[in-house]
Amino acid sequence: MTHTTAPPRTAPAAPATAGWTACPQCGWLVYRKRLDRNLQVCPECDHHLRLPARARIDLLADPDSFAEASFAPHPADPLSFTDLRDYRGRLRDAATRSAEEEAVVVGTAAIGGTEAVLAVMDFGFLGGSMGVEVGRRVSGAAGLALERGLPLVTVCASGGARMQEGVLSLFQMARTAQAFARLREAGLLSVCVLTDPTYGGVSASFATLGSVVVAEQGAHVGFAGPRVVQETIRAELPPGFQTADFLLGHGLVDRVESRAELRPLLVRLLALHTAGGSPAAAGGAAGAADDVPTGTDPWDVVQGARATDRPTTLDYLHTAFDDFVELHGDRAFADDPAVVGGVASIGGRTVVVVGHQKGHTVRERVARNFGMPHPEGYRKAMRLLDHAEAFGLPVVTLVDTPGAHPGPEAEERGQAHAIADIIMRSSRLRVPVVSVVTGEGGSGGALALCTSDRLLVMENAFLSVISPEGCAAILWRTAAAAPLAARAMRLGAAHLVESGIATGVVREPAGGAQADPVAAADALRAALLRELAELDGLDPDTLLTARSRRLSLVGGGQERPVHPGGPGSWAAPIPLVRS
Repeated sequence: MTHTTAPPRTAPAAPATAGWTACPQCGWLVYRKRLDRNLQVCPECDHHLRLPARARIDLLADPDSFAEASFAPHPADPLSFTDLRDYRGRLRDAATRSAEEEAVVVGTAAIGGTEAVLAVMDFGFLGGSMGVEVGRRVSGAAGLALERGLPLVTVCASGGARMQEGVLSLFQMARTAQAFARLREAGLLSVCVLTDPTYGGVSASFATLGSVVVAEQGAHVGFAGPRVVQETIRAELPPGFQTADFLLGHGLVDRVESRAELRPLLVRLLALHTAGGSPAAAGGAAGAADDVPTGTDPWDVVQGARATDRPTTLDYLHTAFDDFVELHGDRAFADDPAVVGGVASIGGRTVVVVGHQKGHTVRERVARNFGMPHPEGYRKAMRLLDHAEAFGLPVVTLVDTPGAHPGPEAEERGQAHAIADIIMRSSRLRVPVVSVVTGEGGSGGALALCTSDRLLVMENAFLSVISPEGCAAILWRTAAAAPLAARAMRLGAAHLVESGIATGVVREPAGGAQADPVAAADALRAALLRELAELDGLDPDTLLTARSRRLSLVGGGQERPVHPGGPGSWAAPIPLVRS
């Protein structure tokens, strides 16, 4: 029999009657036409009923645009397998019930006018299990995308590997994984949509290897199903175990979407990653200032940068940018709400944006940990930098944090390693990076998002090695001396530009960005467009050389040590000194 690990339903289905269907989740009887209009989502409990492959294609693709790909015949029973019945008979029955040749349907289609390759699994065919033929077709879909330079969208629904094909089925995990690796190497977008259920060999291979991974609301996804977990290790499972929301909270998927929102999301993602044409002109240098603001007391700068009504990263993403699709999670442990990021468009150009997020109200700030990231926040940012480099997209970072979270749990999960890794990665990123300090920039937690080709600072923002209060507590022995510390460290835009750390200043409206958020967003947008336009077209080697030089000159001095043999005499032997 086919290996499936789908979770049990919470309520027995009531018997269906003519024209009515019982929801398998709540048992409510729903009029079938109403259920169809609602995309097979129960209007009573919002349970998403399972859809066959063809219904999925109709839901996602533009009308009449799907062209199915054909595959040459392949041996159907490689092991001549028989259990309680002949495997070939099971395959025939599955084909009859599902009206499909196999558990995946492959073809090309337009989604919102963008051509893509589709590979859609059908749970009705032996539980969507992956055997040799499924592996061949999924790999073939990736190969077709590679050949034609198209994005690949897969819709996954599977109980796991097909036991009737033994170890041959197992190795389809490696086969499909390498096919997705080739797409990534070629810089082609792959979007994996996880539906209910997605388990076993499919979840542990191509289903979770997409450039973007989206879970349909209510889907159950995991490696071992809940029954297997409980029967194997007798563990008590946490509430909502392996649900879509559980995955999102643990950083394992980028988004959770209702069925009705899947197509609009795909349309936006495909458009952002396949945008053609030249970006819009920068529209002049409005918003950037060559003259450096002076005369503002550093302590006033600190207070203004920390204002709770000052625009946040998400505020700017919804005002200074044209579109933004947020992507979540570090794909390993959690989704840190103190760091937000995703793919955005600005002036006809697609960019990856990453920034600290504080919030405005007390509740928002607590939920966002006051903009202080844990290691998983920096690892989410690292993943987004990789995404940008894979697709040749510029990076914009918005910096506004008191610093990295200093708690013991952050240390246990490698805070220092996470910060060091992202600084190193961004220093060698082969796409343009523009950073903007929009509020306070505290210590290495801020520097993690400041290693860039261009570093702008908003007029009333600052960047510091330590908070004024921390500096005062250490050197003045009292936090009350924070204003003195701020002045001694010369906090503010003027010092950053004069020292060569910042490359420009973004002017703010009178009273600060919080006094007129729309004007502040306009100024930020204009500055970003100018900087991106100036970096546009520079080849990666030129970018890396200039970035390296800029970083090496911070603080002045000679980077290469003078050899004892004299300037330039690197081949001279070092004298051995004996005691």
